Amino acid sequence: MFRFEQPILFKHCDPAGIVFYPRYFEMMNDCVEAFFDKVVEWPFKDIHKVGAVPTAEIRTRFLAPSRLGDHLVFNLKLTRVGRTSCGIEISADCEGETRFQTELTLVNVDGGGKPQEWPEQVKQRLLDQSAFA
Repeated sequence: MFRFEQPILFKHCDPAGIVFYPRYFEMMNDCVEAFFDKVVEWPFKDIHKVGAVPTAEIRTRFLAPSRLGDHLVFNLKLTRVGRTSCGIEISADCEGETRFQTELTLVNVDGGGKPQEWPEQVKQRLLDQSAFA
């Protein structure tokens, strides 16, 4: 499981000091981007030279609010690795309380936006991680 830490900053919140839910999706993407950089060793800056890994599907349950000053720990795990896509689960916790859970599907696409197979080395790193899920 990959861990990503995110303090809740003023920019994440509405005027009441509660995280505005679209900001969670930005944080999820930050977590995925860090995972591809640190674990898969295929950073977005390199991916985007030849294509992208957009989110094709996402389902999220918001279980409790997060507030300015909270410190979230994101836990990412791969649930499947396919020929051109992968499944990911992310949960975010703060002091033992789960704030949200999400399931998403990423698709590896070429520069024209068409699905393409994972590069062999990338697929192997993804498979290595999914074995621990």
